[in-house]
Amino acid sequence: MSRNCRPALLGLAVVAALAGCSRTVASADAQTPDASGPAMHTADDAQLLARGEYMVRIAGCNDCHTPGYAETGGQVPKTQWLLGRPLGWNGPWGTTYPANLRLKLHDMDEATWLAYSASLHTRPPMPDFALRTMSEVDRRAIYRFVHSLGPAGQLAPAYLPPGTVPPPPYVQWVLPPGAAATPPAG
Repeated sequence: MSRNCRPALLGLAVVAALAGCSRTVASADAQTPDASGPAMHTADDAQLLARGEYMVRIAGCNDCHTPGYAETGGQVPKTQWLLGRPLGWNGPWGTTYPANLRLKLHDMDEATWLAYSASLHTRPPMPDFALRTMSEVDRRAIYRFVHSLGPAGQLAPAYLPPGTVPPPPYVQWVLPPGAAATPPAG
């Protein structure tokens, strides 16, 4: 092969690879099942479920929303994932509790989840900014994965406003002197 042909062949290979990637993303994005119909079980759907599990793992969802996950280095069976927990996070915003995501997402269809997760603004320590900046494909993958786990468990305790002493267990966030104590909106 002549040296003059190598750049052209490399360019064609890159274009072909990028075309394959865009088809994969587009087909994953187009795999939205009708909320009233049966769940689709295609290769693309299996890839989306695997992507959702991966996103839940690396985004740290289990760290707060799965009891014992962080403490065991992630050695919690998937049947116990994302059930919420009664550990409160107390600070100037009041006390928040990690929601049972399996119940929360069970009550939403995919379109509702996509709109909700794209505009979510909540209280600490939930890193809502991370969820908002995820691609729609990643948020769809999370929805499909969590939805595939099915509803389970109980609702997490309700939010407690500032000044209300929460029942144990809870983590108390003590701000340094002079730090703003204004609770975030939401």
